[in-house]
Amino acid sequence: MVDSTLVKKTPEGVNLTAKALLDALTPLILDLSRELSDRERYRRLLSSLRTLFPGDAAALLRIEGDTLVPLAIDGLSSDTLGRRFRISEHPRFEQLLSRPEPTRFAADSELPDPYDGLVQGMAGHLEVHDCLGCPLFIRGRPWGLLTLDALDPARFDAIDMASLRAFLGLAAATVSVVERIDTLARSGEEARLRAEAYRQASSQSRREMIGSSDAHFHMIKEIEVVAASDLTVLITGETGVGKELVANAIHALSPRANKPLVSLNCAALPDTLVESELFGHVRGAFSGASSDRRGKFELADGGTIFLDEVGELPLTVQAKLLRVLQNGQLQRIGSDHEHKVDVRLITATNRDLAEEVRAGRFRADFYHRLSVYPLRVPPLRERGRDVLLLAGFFLEENRSRLGLLSLRLAADAQAALLRYPWPGNVRELEHLIGRSALKALAANREHRRILTLSAADFALSDTPGEEKSQASADTQTSEPKDFRSAVTEFERSVVLDALARNKQNWAAVARELGLDRANLNRLARRLGLK
Repeated sequence: MVDSTLVKKTPEGVNLTAKALLDALTPLILDLSRELSDRERYRRLLSSLRTLFPGDAAALLRIEGDTLVPLAIDGLSSDTLGRRFRISEHPRFEQLLSRPEPTRFAADSELPDPYDGLVQGMAGHLEVHDCLGCPLFIRGRPWGLLTLDALDPARFDAIDMASLRAFLGLAAATVSVVERIDTLARSGEEARLRAEAYRQASSQSRREMIGSSDAHFHMIKEIEVVAASDLTVLITGETGVGKELVANAIHALSPRANKPLVSLNCAALPDTLVESELFGHVRGAFSGASSDRRGKFELADGGTIFLDEVGELPLTVQAKLLRVLQNGQLQRIGSDHEHKVDVRLITATNRDLAEEVRAGRFRADFYHRLSVYPLRVPPLRERGRDVLLLAGFFLEENRSRLGLLSLRLAADAQAALLRYPWPGNVRELEHLIGRSALKALAANREHRRILTLSAADFALSDTPGEEKSQASADTQTSEPKDFRSAVTEFERSVVLDALARNKQNWAAVARELGLDRANLNRLARRLGLK
């Protein structure tokens, strides 16, 4: 194996003229004093890099814990921005970060390249053959990486080292300006620490809110505004849009970030247990209560409680919750003793609670108490090309899980993802990527280093119901099945039909089918629908 080597200026290398270097760097220097968005600054930075040092792709990545997060790309597929590269899984990144100088990898290096299969316009070959990069330091600390890649193994033979050093210095200055502007925008050290807590929470959960669309940025702004307050938040949105992620972000950015965040799915418990879960109980309060038990509100004292699918709460529990919200006092089941709690409440639902109030299924006073600050999470179909960024995130997760060197999307697959209306939103996309990658790997007997998913692997149509209709038609013309398979198929058909009628609202499906919500959840998992 040939190890990576430091970039050196060769005697026969063609040096950039001072004028050419100045012409390329002057716009970036002027940009330092202009009001530009972070994205535009980074885009111009990479554009200038490829002008000075022609390559097929460039990227700027920031270090976040043990992960490199792409902030800007030029010449790489759109989904790269959504990928999260764990440094320990990518030896080239590890080597780049271990040296202060620019590093170029030999063309025959056996170390896998993280960008294999991601460079645009590859036409046939998928592997990068010439690769260099350098860490960026801000105030003496490693901040991230700047990388440049080419498909031609000799592309960087004549690189001008002095010009590259000059550009890296300006790149560090650009990043430093962005960091300082962000710090000022966050208004002080306390806000900076909250933002850092949010990043750490995202890193630990391996889930974060990814996107670059206007709808996504509008939601992020709302989160930042309401997080600093102690207002009760009602998060609304369709199934699978990421309402729990929004709740986590609000808590992580709030003054209560160092206190507990306690979550409860109100639809996952039978009505008889909801009250006990929320308020706790004392020994002997009911059959099976063998000891005292604190409820979620007491566990969340000083912090935040998140009630998911709050629209499923029984009317009697809503009345008791209203009292807790008004005066902070609660009683465990079977006890006359009152407990005082200091809790911020965040709730979420995919139901129209105003309509539920009109129908008499939800208390009006409780609804108004919950909706002090309503926050809508946009569905995936309103977020444009965010679907490709999210796909990149899930592709990288599955690449690591399946032991692949690269997992990428073909052009027709990207087009199919952009066309599809996503009734199940981000959760549907996540399941689709995982399922398709696994099936494609199983069908790929050669086990290539790079696995490419095509539109055929996804089998998506512009109308979600078409797949189900086709599946039903195929079923009717197929060979008879055994009794157990026929029953399972019938159950799946009934649940899918109910989901379609109720716009993917599982709570409404449970009511229509006369099933307890917890039993429906178990059935859906058994049928492979969740």
